[in-house]
Amino acid sequence: MRETEAHDKYNGVIWYLLGTWISMRFFPKDVGVVSILLLSWCDTAASTIGRLYGRYTPQVRRGKSLAGSLAAFVVGVGTALMFWGWIGPRYEAMGIADNTGANSFAFSGQLSLPHAVMTRLGKYAAPITGSVALGVMSIWAGFVASASEAIDLFGWDDNVTLPALSGQALLGFLKLFGAA
Repeated sequence: MRETEAHDKYNGVIWYLLGTWISMRFFPKDVGVVSILLLSWCDTAASTIGRLYGRYTPQVRRGKSLAGSLAAFVVGVGTALMFWGWIGPRYEAMGIADNTGANSFAFSGQLSLPHAVMTRLGKYAAPITGSVALGVMSIWAGFVASASEAIDLFGWDDNVTLPALSGQALLGFLKLFGAA
């Protein structure tokens, strides 16, 4: 807990709970879970690496360094790879819950260009699947985590803005290029 939280502000846990509630309430379950994982792991990595090495790199904005942003990016890529590449595919096989209909994951392992663009490109346009689609989705998740962590939105706590912005950016990407 930061010293200012103890005296001047609400504790970060309150904002963390609000951020997780927003993610689970307004996004498909895989996007919600990934946005919470990005909050948990990327924010921690950015803070840790930023405090250790941030003084040696340019500042992204006040209190945010390039070192911290790069850490958030790398951890975000790893988080998406782990969730959608390993945990997600095993979810249904484990018999935990139904992954169809309203409960289905937004990322189905396939990405494609919007229909209007695919029509114009004709035979040169094809969806990407498998590890290539997972790689693209993971790089996007890393970028989103890094950008969401660095943005100051109305001075709100990043425990709210990071999962909300990450979830919205992931869902928007999947609506444009996926099957969401």
